[in-house]
Amino acid sequence: MSDAAYIAAECDNLKAMLLRKYESYGNSALRPLNIFSNGEKAESIRVRIDDKLSRIANRQSFEGDDDVLDLLGYLILLRVATRDE
Repeated sequence: MSDAAYIAAECDNLKAMLLRKYESYGNSALRPLNIFSNGEKAESIRVRIDDKLSRIANRQSFEGDDDVLDLLGYLILLRVATRDE
């Protein structure tokens, strides 16, 4: 498989993961309920990114998590959240 094919496969994998989580959790990242928090959606996503980076730095990942894929997903969500700014 060529490098371009691997890049395409990784992008497809990221897209599939984001859509699976969207189906499971709804649009909570981009349309938070703001019951306990009044933060803007982009700021809430940045907090999630900080939490993920903290767990990576402290080697406290959960079994079955793909930290890199999760981080990429949060970064994509941040781009979507800030697309109109």
